[in-house]
Amino acid sequence: MKSKKNHNLSLDKFIDFSLYDKKFGYYMKKDPFSREGDFITAPNVSRLFSEMIAIWIISFWQSLGSPKKFNLVELGAGNGEMMKIIIESFQNFPFFLNSCNFIIHEKSPTLIGIQKKKLIKNKINWISSLNKIKRNPSIFIANEFFDAIAIKQFRKEKNIWFEKFVNIKNTKKAFFFEKKIDIKKIEKKIKFKISQNQNFIEYSKLGLDYLKKICNIIKKDKGGLLLIDYGYTDKKMKNTLQAISKHKFANILSNIGNIDITHNISFYLFEKFVKQMNGLNTNLTTQKDFLIKMGIKQRAEIVSKNQKFLKKTDIYYRLKRLIDENQMGDLFKVMLIKNQKNKFKSGF
Repeated sequence: MKSKKNHNLSLDKFIDFSLYDKKFGYYMKKDPFSREGDFITAPNVSRLFSEMIAIWIISFWQSLGSPKKFNLVELGAGNGEMMKIIIESFQNFPFFLNSCNFIIHEKSPTLIGIQKKKLIKNKINWISSLNKIKRNPSIFIANEFFDAIAIKQFRKEKNIWFEKFVNIKNTKKAFFFEKKIDIKKIEKKIKFKISQNQNFIEYSKLGLDYLKKICNIIKKDKGGLLLIDYGYTDKKMKNTLQAISKHKFANILSNIGNIDITHNISFYLFEKFVKQMNGLNTNLTTQKDFLIKMGIKQRAEIVSKNQKFLKKTDIYYRLKRLIDENQMGDLFKVMLIKNQKNKFKSGF
């Protein structure tokens, strides 16, 4: 972005430009999902993670009555590693495998190219819009999807609300500033009282739009959403905006388009939002408890049996990273959104 004039962007529009602009956007031009990249996700820590998700999917499919046709939709598949392991895990269940319509919803052409190379042997449909999903029961998997969607921020001072903006002249010069806003107009637009009992608000309008669309699909055609992400459960919203570069925190306004910008999910907000959509409910737990209940320790024991010391050590080192309370175990939460009548609780 080069101009003689300064551009004033709301925070969400600035983040969207930084991450998804066709020319400058971070996700549009590189693969950040690796040790050499800027961060590493659970599927790339250990294949055990994706195997547990695969087991969960089969169990949840059974709770839906084992439909002869259903959609498995991964939202933002990264480098395709999780989908690859999930499909490999399904090979021992031919009836289930033949019932499944594999779908990836992805925005980045660069990542689509990487995913297609990794998943070249599999029949997968890539979609740009959830409206293209066929009318079948749908199981949605969102691993670190919602944290990458642009957010807005507001703060209240003396009963007056202010929204955060960014003044940007080019990708190297930018600063934050605020504008006074009418919070009631915002709430009317999103049809949700987001400011109730809050002095600070951090939320993604697009994220809530996605959530609403997915919930409507679940209500209409049955299914569920398994959401795995880092976040918190406190009722009071927090300022969790952050940038990551080379596995370290970075300045959000520096090196625009070359760093990841993210935030922690307010799971209380998500629960509250889903609750207003009659007919659905939520289950929530930590990644540690979810993976342990799904049998990840037993699986680690099986795959490490008869392995040499270094290989066995590596398996358990990676397992610890996934479930240790001081690493990913507690920070990452797992939420299930499903039809109220479905009493399925595996993993929760």
